[in-house]
Amino acid sequence: MNYRFCYVLLPVRITFFCTLALLLGACGDIGDKPDLAIENVTVIDAVNGVRENQRVVIDGDQIVSVSAMAVERSAFETIDGTGQFLIPGLWDMHVHFLYDPALSEVMAPMFLKYGITSVRDTGGEIDRLVNLRERIRASGEPAPGIYISGPLLDGKFVVYDGAVPAQPKLGTGVPDTESARRKVRELKEAGADFIKIYELIQPDVYSVLVDEAGVQGLPIASHVPLMMTADSAGPMAGSMEHLRNLELACAKNWKELLDIRQVKISAFEEGRGYELRRDLHSLQRIPAIQAYDETRCNSVLDTLGNTIQVPTLRLNTVQMLVPDRRPDWADALSILPVEVQKRWLDQLDLLKPGLPEMDHTFAMWSLFLVSRLQEQGVPIGAGTDTPIGWGLPGYSLHTELEMLVSAGLSETQALYAATVQPARFFGLESEMGQIQAGMRADLVLLDANPLVNITNTRRIHGVVVKGQWVVGAEQSD
Repeated sequence: MNYRFCYVLLPVRITFFCTLALLLGACGDIGDKPDLAIENVTVIDAVNGVRENQRVVIDGDQIVSVSAMAVERSAFETIDGTGQFLIPGLWDMHVHFLYDPALSEVMAPMFLKYGITSVRDTGGEIDRLVNLRERIRASGEPAPGIYISGPLLDGKFVVYDGAVPAQPKLGTGVPDTESARRKVRELKEAGADFIKIYELIQPDVYSVLVDEAGVQGLPIASHVPLMMTADSAGPMAGSMEHLRNLELACAKNWKELLDIRQVKISAFEEGRGYELRRDLHSLQRIPAIQAYDETRCNSVLDTLGNTIQVPTLRLNTVQMLVPDRRPDWADALSILPVEVQKRWLDQLDLLKPGLPEMDHTFAMWSLFLVSRLQEQGVPIGAGTDTPIGWGLPGYSLHTELEMLVSAGLSETQALYAATVQPARFFGLESEMGQIQAGMRADLVLLDANPLVNITNTRRIHGVVVKGQWVVGAEQSD
């Protein structure tokens, strides 16, 4: 079966252009994209709160005005937003277009279908990602903005080295400081928007990567390297991913655990980085959580006030809150290529009741730690690690928002995590994340208020990306 996503203009109440087209005998293609207004709508963003009965005017790909409705009607195309709610376009801060080749080509339209108008791709071969992004742009089809890091910058041993199909080649080795500077420059020249540092990097190499990224003007996303702690590595990065390795930093016996970890990594001379990392997590993650010390953890979190944490709660809890138990998951899954549907359903059978009970300690810890991050004022961003762990492009971001709220964020704070924080990571907060004049025209029109219930972000009436109204997806044989 061949899948094709079809974007169409939303049904709108047209006050000028369609009338003209009818007089000319057609109401279809109206030529160049006209100016557009969304009227009578409740505007919501996480900075300015709620503004009722507004008119939002779009010119090209920018919002040109947001104001209270006047009596007169607009003399251009309008959408009547009566009873509806307009929010900024959403971000997914952690995706991998190249993780599953069967999904690479369908992810962009799926993101847009679910109101995700920007994404951060946090690891993959740079040439392939640049090519994919250029092809999407050249197609002329509406698509989310795609910001790429290129490969995971790992140590002498690379976790995602592509040696086996189940672990695709997402990383590259940066074993020393000289190669670190060279690699950052190469990535900048190749088109990377930021860099992503991974877990087997050495501390001296980490520092050089940070320094050269600063020279090149590239933000940094990072896992906590296994040779370091979150309070030493985190303040040097713009974001940290998955909450992974924070458990060690928050443990009463963190020094002992770190010493063990450093000795094992230093003594590792042959094998795959994937097994080295996996074995260290298996050895230390649960004991570190069990040794949690609140005073120590508070001191760690105090160092992360400028480092966005991207918890990926959807991923961290996936074995506890199995996705196919959600009533709408099957419909969302049906959009994927048939081969992926079958593979995912077969994998999910391994999590069915009756099989050995899995340890959910890290899942519960992740939910707990997000509540601590919120209490301590540590910034939080919304990301999913899609498509890893049955992450449906677009759909899973809404699950992440729900989980952030269940972990202690308010609905407004969850929206902030998916709109303002990602823009802050790239220094784009003056251009994105709010519904204000001068901001990019990336918007989502909802049929219900997300501040009443965050699940209402799923009730999408339409999406605007770069000033274009788009909605819908269809599949064809």
